[in-house]
Amino acid sequence: MIGARALRLEDPVLLRGAGRYAADTYHAGELHMRVVRSPVAHGRVRSVDVADALRLDGVVAAWSYDDVADLPAIGFRLTPREELLPYRQPVLARRVVRYVGEPVAVVFATSAYLAEDAAERVVVEIDQLPAHVDPDADPVAWVDAEQATWAAGLGTPLPEQDSEATRFVTEYGDVEAAFATGAGRIIELDAVIGRHTGVPMECRGLVARYVEADQELVIDGAAKVPFWNRDAIADLTGLTPSQVVVRETHVGGGFGPRGELYPEDVLVALAAMRLRAPVKWIEDRQEHLLATNHSRGQHHRLRALVEEDGFIRALDASFTLDQGAYVRTHGATVGSLTSSMLPGPYVIPHFRVEAHVRLTHKTPHGTYRSPGRYEGTFARERLVDKIAAELGLGREQVRRRNFIAVEDMPYERPIQAMGTSMVHDSGDYRLLLDKMSERYDFPGIRAEVAARRAAGEAVGFGFGYFVEKSGIGPVEGARISVDTRGRVSVTCGASSVGQGVDTVLAQVAAETLGIPHDEVRVVRGRTDRFGYGRGAFATRLSVMAGSAVANAAAALRDKAVRVAAHELKVSVEELELADGAVRLVSDPGTRLSLAEIARLLEPVRAVEIKEDPGLDADGWFRSDHMTYPYGLHAAVVRLDAGTGQTVVERYLVGYDVGRALNPTLVEGQIAGGVAQGLGGALYEEFRYADDGTPLCTTFMDYLIPTAHEVPPIEILITEDAPSPINPLGVKGAGEGGVTAVAAAIASAVDDALQRPGAITSVPIRPQAVHDLAARVTGSRPPADAATG
Repeated sequence: MIGARALRLEDPVLLRGAGRYAADTYHAGELHMRVVRSPVAHGRVRSVDVADALRLDGVVAAWSYDDVADLPAIGFRLTPREELLPYRQPVLARRVVRYVGEPVAVVFATSAYLAEDAAERVVVEIDQLPAHVDPDADPVAWVDAEQATWAAGLGTPLPEQDSEATRFVTEYGDVEAAFATGAGRIIELDAVIGRHTGVPMECRGLVARYVEADQELVIDGAAKVPFWNRDAIADLTGLTPSQVVVRETHVGGGFGPRGELYPEDVLVALAAMRLRAPVKWIEDRQEHLLATNHSRGQHHRLRALVEEDGFIRALDASFTLDQGAYVRTHGATVGSLTSSMLPGPYVIPHFRVEAHVRLTHKTPHGTYRSPGRYEGTFARERLVDKIAAELGLGREQVRRRNFIAVEDMPYERPIQAMGTSMVHDSGDYRLLLDKMSERYDFPGIRAEVAARRAAGEAVGFGFGYFVEKSGIGPVEGARISVDTRGRVSVTCGASSVGQGVDTVLAQVAAETLGIPHDEVRVVRGRTDRFGYGRGAFATRLSVMAGSAVANAAAALRDKAVRVAAHELKVSVEELELADGAVRLVSDPGTRLSLAEIARLLEPVRAVEIKEDPGLDADGWFRSDHMTYPYGLHAAVVRLDAGTGQTVVERYLVGYDVGRALNPTLVEGQIAGGVAQGLGGALYEEFRYADDGTPLCTTFMDYLIPTAHEVPPIEILITEDAPSPINPLGVKGAGEGGVTAVAAAIASAVDDALQRPGAITSVPIRPQAVHDLAARVTGSRPPADAATG
């Protein structure tokens, strides 16, 4: 069953239109919340007057900061560096607004329409102040001492803080000494990755109600990290974690931004407590583009010391990350991941990168699929292409020269990634490049592209290599149970953001129990059904939850065999579990089904055979290290010299995931990731005016690729490097589809322009292509035109 292209268990409900999303949750007497948001990027709040809103019939309450002043700032879930504490966000603007869209007030009414009308009656007076929107500019004063002390919540006074929230260096080797030798060539690159983010089909939303009879706050509509959000909401509302029940509904896409704890989530929960009524909030699309985490937005400066054969002796880098107005739940996660993953698949004996996380008067920044790696991969692979061009070497040749060798695996880099020691657990980077070249005939593609260029077309072929990370721990658990009718259930703390986790976990359980995967029911995403769950992020569930289910299934198998041995009066060594039954190896007709064994384990009988009641078992999986999948993206593009449009004709992905639990789901993850990567490479960017006004607040301004712009994705999944650090050998597949898209597209556009190093920023705008294409005449062809 593991490795089969099993159909998704999730789909029948969705295809019948029976899915239940946050907005589908209704309760009698529910109230609707509407958020009043700041219209300016920076200003001092003089007053917030909700009186006129409260005069409308049906408006139950309206709050400004004074009504929630007892709440602390929202805490960090990941990478909680202490110096970031003064930059945490209040749930409603506190004295100063810092970005357009910041919640300033909320109203609660008996209908969504009435709430929206009432919100327009809230009068907010703001003295506008100059906006700071350039993260590369020198830091400016950001929060005064009073705000810093309050936001940090340490109980000790803090001084005024500037707009550089943190600066940290990640390094190994001796970069200074390497450059000081004077040997080798120094090659530099400046690369910019535009600010964009995930735009799931379903915007955020939450429904909360306080159940007096049970003394419980029940919250529907959670995603991604329900257990962490439960604990945070319990802290903020004064309840205990066991009094807060958080439940996932169906989720129309996550991709990183969806599911984090935002101010709106806290306000919905608090209102349900205070107003003693169900409260619903459903985000609209403009709010999503204004208020949900943005991402990317980095500026890299790289300086490499290289030898004549292309070997990178040392890399000295720095980058700025445009954090926006506050530091939200991710803390310094994105900057940390950019730093630790920047070397990618290459040895680079001496490495140093300096990260600058800087505040601006823009929507706060967080994670988006492949956070930090999409940005770092673009910068690094652009540098590798430039090294090849300047040394007159082939692009493949330089990569092969620098790859970590298979015989050196596992390969430890003496730095940390997400708090774990960075050890490439397995990998054969050269082999994947060979396989991609052979499968898709790279020499043939180059010859065809060259012939078309000779005929006058502006076409190019390019690629980018990447290493991902996945499977972060520390722990995940699962319980498998079989009822007396033989129905198998997996209950766990995993979360679904549409990736098919139910199907994969069912396949893992079915593999051990010898049953079809569609006979397994998966229950997850509910804090009242399982005690612990870290959530669906960082491509971790196949590794962590999958391994926990495998361990639980093995424990259940052992218990079933013990009971059958007792009943059949044979030894356990004479039995096997197959086809959903325990049977004699020597006489398969002598058997007990799992349902029969479950009936033997009803409480009275279980005591007699000295087993705990019930045919169930728990399994846990713990891990101190992440796994590191890897892959190659390649693209063929055609440029329209008249309009500057970049048309992606072919897109190829090779990805080694250790072991593909379900190849169809892996391919789906890759295809979706490529589409999002193309958005960042060619279309999507949040742009701002100098006064901090966002210029992209609808899909008229914020362009996302459609089926018309995305070519068929050609995918090669390999399993040449199973992970040695989990029982399934699996590595995560959720993010590799997006990681190297910008790098591959930029490389291909360079090739089409015959101008190595022409593209140093994304998205690649038509005007830029048009201007570069106009200068093609007289440019020299790339040195590696024949060998790529």
